[in-house]
Amino acid sequence: MHLTRIVASIIAGISTLGVAACGIQSSEQVSGNGNVAQSPQSQLASENQQACTLVPEGAGPQGQVNVRTEEVVTGLEVPWGIAFLPNNDMLVTERPGRVRLVRNGQLQSAPVATISVTDSGEGGLLGIAAHPDFAENRLFYVYYTADRNGTPINRVERWQLSPDGNSATSDRVIVDDIPVALYHNGGRIRFGPDGMLYIGTGDARKPDISQDINSVAGKILRVTPDGEAPQDNPFSGNPVYISGIRNTQGFDWANESTMWVTDHGPSGELGRSGHDKVSVATAGDNLGWPTIYRCESQEGLITPSLVWREAAPPGGATVYTGNAIPEWQGSLMIATLRSEHLHRVAFDPNSQQVQQHEVYLQGEHGRLREAVMGPDGELYITTSNCDGRGGCPAGQDKILRVTR
Repeated sequence: MHLTRIVASIIAGISTLGVAACGIQSSEQVSGNGNVAQSPQSQLASENQQACTLVPEGAGPQGQVNVRTEEVVTGLEVPWGIAFLPNNDMLVTERPGRVRLVRNGQLQSAPVATISVTDSGEGGLLGIAAHPDFAENRLFYVYYTADRNGTPINRVERWQLSPDGNSATSDRVIVDDIPVALYHNGGRIRFGPDGMLYIGTGDARKPDISQDINSVAGKILRVTPDGEAPQDNPFSGNPVYISGIRNTQGFDWANESTMWVTDHGPSGELGRSGHDKVSVATAGDNLGWPTIYRCESQEGLITPSLVWREAAPPGGATVYTGNAIPEWQGSLMIATLRSEHLHRVAFDPNSQQVQQHEVYLQGEHGRLREAVMGPDGELYITTSNCDGRGGCPAGQDKILRVTR
């Protein structure tokens, strides 16, 4: 065969695969470095592939709703998570190891707690969640990177806030020995509608460990408020709830049994790059990392719903439940880091396919880390410009309210 015919044949094959892989005009079978990606184990199941929306370049279309931000708090150092308390106070984690109190809109000068952490890379004090019965027991939970006898581990620990809210004491370890690496440490924790604690972990730079249900790395874990594996978990006696995750920092619930999960795509490992994603998942589902990572399908693995070919990557995520911006109700709102914007994803309630997605606040506030609904029905986000990857301003990082 002449060289020109060989080239033409290759191009035709790539085009065919690209259309099959996603319902858009893009060659999804071409990897981030421009080479044709060989996925012999993956089958292009067209009925599933059509459910995956690929963003071939950039982040997506500009948002159509006029919104603005209000500065709530400044002077924070890499605020990673926010827990709203029944009295409208906020507990905020700073990655270097401080739990801060925001009262009446004012950041209190003294930390509520200072936790000894290893904060190199993506480690440190990360997620925080208040117990569903906080008003009675004053318990809250944190996810952090600890040093135990010279070995770093990730840990979820329960603390109790003092009656005046100005200090806290450690209560008990909930989940220990979560694998650590310089990157891919996960860290988001949230209580679900069932009252259970859900914990997002990273693959600790060991991709295959995400597929091992005997490891807590690269998973969403589900435990009771005391740290036990619930009897109705998908694997008996095991905290693993969803597997096949690379590095999630954001998830929320579409309904009591269905989750929307964001995940970071590869940044060079296995010759891959980009392809951050949003997936729809239920108990026992496998999101496919590292077997699939794009708009791909394989039996037993979840095809993503939305994939960005260029790195976003997603931070915190929350379902918008407020009234200030009615056009957003029921949408998943995602804070993004490298792409420096707030992303809205609206799903079809019947098929869970992406109906619409759009970009807000592009480049206005730099890197965005957390996204969470407040008790006032407003959306709150945090900046992450002092994390070593952004330009840290004189006023450091902020908490912002997104409203009309």
